[in-house]
Amino acid sequence: MSVEQVPGPIALVGSGEYLPEMAELEASLIEGRPARYVQLATAAVLDGPSVVEHWHQLGITQAKRLGVEPVIVPVNDLNDANDPTLADMIGGAGLIYLSGGDPNYLADALRGSLVWRAIEATWRAGAALAGCSAGAMALGSWIPSLRHPRQGSTVGLGLLPHLGVVPHFDAFAARVPDLLTRFVLPDESTMSVMGVDENTALVGGPTEWTVQGHHSVWRLTSGGREEYPLGSKVTTLG
Repeated sequence: MSVEQVPGPIALVGSGEYLPEMAELEASLIEGRPARYVQLATAAVLDGPSVVEHWHQLGITQAKRLGVEPVIVPVNDLNDANDPTLADMIGGAGLIYLSGGDPNYLADALRGSLVWRAIEATWRAGAALAGCSAGAMALGSWIPSLRHPRQGSTVGLGLLPHLGVVPHFDAFAARVPDLLTRFVLPDESTMSVMGVDENTALVGGPTEWTVQGHHSVWRLTSGGREEYPLGSKVTTLG
C-alpha cells in the first residue's frame, strides 16, 4: 500500500535569511523533518565569489545554530544545475533554502535543470522550501523588475504560477512611496502580488498562508495595498 506524499511548507521571506532573528522561523520549517539543511546561493553569483562564500558561511552558521547539518550545493550556472552529482545532494533534505541576489539569474540558472527537478521532487515529498528576497521572487511565474522598472517583468520558475512577490517591501515603500506605479502589476484576476516586509515571511502555500516573522505582508493591487499583520491568514491565487 503506497503512502500519499504531501508537499512541505513554502516560506516566501522578505529578508533575513540565515540571521539570528530568523532562526525561529527556519527552525520551525525543519522541525519534524530530516536534520539536513540544503542551501543554494546561486542568486548571488553575479555579485562575485566572495559574496557567494559570505552566504555559504552565514548558512553554515545558521544550520549549526539550529543543530542541523548544512549542505551547500554550489550551483553557479545552468551547467552546474545539470550536474547529476549536485542534483543528488538535494535528496533527503528537511529544508531547502534559495537565498538572495538576482532573481532573474537564479531562475535562468535553475529552470528545467536536474537540480530544480530534484528541488521540486524533494519538496513534493515533504521537505520545506524557502526562498528569501530573490529566492522568493523566483518561485513564482512573474518577477517584477524592482531595480529597473522600465525593463518590465520576467519569467520565474513557476512553482507558484499565480503568485508574485515583492520582498523588502517596507524598505522599498519607505524609499519609493510610488512603488506600485514603478512597475506594471499583472492582471489581478489571474495573479496575486504580495509585498513581504523585511524579516517577515508568508508560510504555507500554495494558496493558504500565515504571516510569520516580525512585520507585515501586503496585498498589492492597482487600487493600493492591504496590510496583513503578523499572525494573519492570507489566501492567494497560488
